[in-house]
Amino acid sequence: MNKHDSSSNHADTPPPVVSLNGRSPNTTHDDARSLKRELMSVLRTMLPADAEIDENTLDAVADAIHTTKWVPIPEEVILRDELTDLHTSREFIQLLRTKNVSVGRIKKAMQYEYELELLQVELVKLQRWVQSSGRRVCIIFEGRDAAGKGGTIRRFIEHLNPRAMRVVALPKPTDDETGQWYFQRYMRQLPNRGEIVFFDRSWYNRAVVEPVNGFCTPEQYERFMRHVPEFEHMLVEDGVDLVKFWFSISKEVQHARFESRRNNPLKQWKLSPIDERGQELWDEYTRYKEMMFGRTHTSFSPWIIVKANDKRAARLESIRYVLSSFDYAGKREAKTSIIPDPDVVGRFRRSAIRID
Repeated sequence: MNKHDSSSNHADTPPPVVSLNGRSPNTTHDDARSLKRELMSVLRTMLPADAEIDENTLDAVADAIHTTKWVPIPEEVILRDELTDLHTSREFIQLLRTKNVSVGRIKKAMQYEYELELLQVELVKLQRWVQSSGRRVCIIFEGRDAAGKGGTIRRFIEHLNPRAMRVVALPKPTDDETGQWYFQRYMRQLPNRGEIVFFDRSWYNRAVVEPVNGFCTPEQYERFMRHVPEFEHMLVEDGVDLVKFWFSISKEVQHARFESRRNNPLKQWKLSPIDERGQELWDEYTRYKEMMFGRTHTSFSPWIIVKANDKRAARLESIRYVLSSFDYAGKREAKTSIIPDPDVVGRFRRSAIRID
């Protein structure tokens, strides 16, 4: 039999085991070439009979496999086969312990997901009520960079009907918008009848972000601060339900979240030049934030402070606050508490100790 006949010699041969650096410590040059030939033989047996792949392409694939630095599966990873072998919760807990996974952390995560799902059921009820009653609900999310505003909004809207809600995150104003009344572009985004609108940052950019970074003049800032209570009073009198959240985090937590974004390729898009200056300008942000609270916290449009160092708690309690603010149909049948934790969320008070 021809020794190069791959279908007879290698059809049942498993792929060679490659060490973490692509070859074993004792691999010689001849051994490496032999291993590559083995790889090519295995690849040939895996190809369909009518595959049109030339030897050069096959050689390149074998080279890539041969030189790959394989990464072992971490001990903490639980495989599907391991889960299918489980029959009781006790066995599951034992598996977690053998994998050095914190049972307490898993339990907290499961409790969070359970509570979140029950609250999201209530949000669906709330949205139906808003639609049927023709209410207009506007929820503003403000706070420092990396405070968790976007993540919280995603939990709010995860199971809502997209036809009856919107998320507004406006980009930098155009030249035309710059020449308009400041509130004009935000007015176009206000909720219609039967709609909930979530603002991921809002007109309050002019109260904090813009003056801190020099994006508006002192005159523009002062004009805004005079107008905003009147603007919001008109909205509320016209029937808009307005909720204003400020997500509050400490300087240390913001720094840690910035570092997480820098080191995670999937989160690097969240970092902007303004974010990079957030730590450097921390005290300026604090100064303007406090002036904003002092001049725009009103009885008809209060600021709701959410302590957001703990992201999960911030998400759950902000949802609870919104639910507790409306007497929607089915509210009394809720299967979880919709009363917000006052240690996490509550109205702005000048005497309160703040983490940011």
